[in-house]
Amino acid sequence: MAVKESTDKLSVQDLIAQSRGKRSKKIVEKVMPILLFTTALISVLTTFGIVFTLIFETFEFFKEVPIIDFLFGTEWLPFSSREPMYGILPLILGTLKVTVIAVLVAVPLGIAAAIYLSEYASDRTRRMIKPVLEVLAGIPTIVYGFFALTFVTPMLQELIPGLKIFNALSPGIVVGIMILPMIASLSEDAMTSVPNAMREGALALGSTKLEVAVKIVLPAALSGILASVVLAVSRAIGETMIVSLAGGATPTFDFSVTDSIQTMTAYIVQVSTGDAGYGTTIYYSIYSVGFTLFIFTLLMNLLAHFISKRFREEY
Repeated sequence: MAVKESTDKLSVQDLIAQSRGKRSKKIVEKVMPILLFTTALISVLTTFGIVFTLIFETFEFFKEVPIIDFLFGTEWLPFSSREPMYGILPLILGTLKVTVIAVLVAVPLGIAAAIYLSEYASDRTRRMIKPVLEVLAGIPTIVYGFFALTFVTPMLQELIPGLKIFNALSPGIVVGIMILPMIASLSEDAMTSVPNAMREGALALGSTKLEVAVKIVLPAALSGILASVVLAVSRAIGETMIVSLAGGATPTFDFSVTDSIQTMTAYIVQVSTGDAGYGTTIYYSIYSVGFTLFIFTLLMNLLAHFISKRFREEY
């Protein structure tokens, strides 16, 4: 009888504990959707706030500067004491110079690294190399900037005697090194997701490992690879510290990569240091340049989304 009473007593306590546990779960289930919705709403409202601020301040700029002069002007001289010029094409061209050089460096090396990690490297080698490669993404960009200015530029001057201390070539190469891990990592993930049955089938038909990698795996993972490249380009367009330190502050409308340049982000840094008073045309020019940069970045992200959707392979 004593044993039976003890068992009944424990059973009642267990039931009470279970009831409390169910109540706690119900409370959590009710609270978590509200908490998650609030977090998502804050993110959305923050985004809208940033966009509306850019648009509003950009309209203030265009009250002083005609939009045609801004979009198609080939001279950017906001600090001129005679007649300030606000043609954004030199800043856009400087940004594109750095971006194109970065892409030419990062895309071949990044895809080659992804092919090696996905198709040739052993599991042990992959576990060693991939984290080391991804460490590059964690290095502060200001360190990259000083690396470009104090190491890459002097090295390039030995090869190109006419290269100036501030130029487009050095920051372009270093920005390419910076975005290389993004392309390599995302591309390797896309290649790894390709089913092994496709590889084995190609090898059974007599293909070499290189042919399998280039003709089978690469096309099958094209969606992820292209998306990684587009995202890396977007990252290169928005890079600030490297181009500010190693690119210079001379907006010129030419295609030379050996002379000093100025990108959109570098101009924003220059004005943000306090050279322009609040409410002046130069002050509002920050927002007009920032809005232009936002449009470029938005288009890159939309392109990445379109590519992922258009070329996605279904397995």
